[in-house]
Amino acid sequence: MAELKIGEISKPRFEFRSFGQCFCKAHQRMARLSAPVPEKVWERQSDEIYIISAKNDINNTKIRDGKMDIKTFVQSVDGLEQWNPLMKGEFPISREVLEKEVFPAFMVEMPALTKDTYTYEEFIEMVKANPDLAAVRVHKQRFGYMVNNTICEVGNVLINGAKVVTINSESTEIEDIKKTIKDVGLEGVENINYLQAIKRVIGMSDKPLANE
Repeated sequence: MAELKIGEISKPRFEFRSFGQCFCKAHQRMARLSAPVPEKVWERQSDEIYIISAKNDINNTKIRDGKMDIKTFVQSVDGLEQWNPLMKGEFPISREVLEKEVFPAFMVEMPALTKDTYTYEEFIEMVKANPDLAAVRVHKQRFGYMVNNTICEVGNVLINGAKVVTINSESTEIEDIKKTIKDVGLEGVENINYLQAIKRVIGMSDKPLANE
């Protein structure tokens, strides 16, 4: 089996991810068990905008460095989620893309689009004008690891300034993720994605996060 490499595009991966206030013991075990990883993934920081829709849990939309990326949920196998790219776009963005791809992915009413192209600022104004949508600022500080040939990370995440911690393991091989979950001590911890975590933090969902 080919080695899974961080930062390389491979066939669609499955993912375990959870969010809470502290995964201190699991983080320590993950760091101890990790194989050496490239220096570029030791620590990474990014600022992103997630577009959250009250009508939709299957399309994950985020904007980073002026580029929009939409992933769509494919399936869940043994509690692990698989997502595929649905769309990538840049600002200014065309009316056609907004009509045919972006707003259908949000599953909300289409706004009146009168221009051929829209800037990032104009798009965000349309999002803010829709009561079913929210533009949420997310800052990520991520620490990368590799355990059982799965790509792992622990991240400090600020969701509109509220700090939570995330921990994950992803791979094309489900059994490798399961072994990693067991090895780092995360068995029984809820597997949720960024969409669900953000909805819980901003109050769009009333479920709690994990509290390890």
